[in-house]
Amino acid sequence: MKTIQNEGFPAEDHDHRHCLDRALERAAAICKRRGARLTDLRRRVLELVWSGHKPLGAYDILDALRRERRGAAPPTVYRALDFLTAQGLVHRIESLNCFVGCSDPELPHSGQFLICTSCGSAAELNDVRIDDAIRDSAAEAGFTVGRRTIEVNGLCPHCQEQGRGPRGRPPHIIAGGTPPLSPRGAGDG
Repeated sequence: MKTIQNEGFPAEDHDHRHCLDRALERAAAICKRRGARLTDLRRRVLELVWSGHKPLGAYDILDALRRERRGAAPPTVYRALDFLTAQGLVHRIESLNCFVGCSDPELPHSGQFLICTSCGSAAELNDVRIDDAIRDSAAEAGFTVGRRTIEVNGLCPHCQEQGRGPRGRPPHIIAGGTPPLSPRGAGDG
């Protein structure tokens, strides 16, 4: 079953407050069921991560917390992020060293992300075909897969519609001067 989590790349008029409220309600229920403490600080860090659909770095979170709480320090933020990651409530996008909220924390899955190199938005995928292909190819090579995170850079639908490219480049050139694949894949034509 293929699904796109995090509503893909939501429309600009999308009600993000609904995403945030739903994430906080689910987190509270999950932690209660698991006997894990979702403290006020952990909840606030989760709320900050879910404040938008763009990945957020630990120091961005720290800056926001320092505006609210004088004693906020890096270890406090990292401990909260470690807890939220361990509970499956957030994912770390490794290439950006940032965090995004997990829109389906009750479903075990590996991280698969589409990251817009123009606006910075990210969408979480949960496509079992990708996981199966990696597992099967690795098994053929005699390799056992442990943890896996897939991060794909490109342009979101909104940036494509507005003719924006990655970091000021024309939209027809992605990283390294490589033309993007057609929607049907390479070699179509």
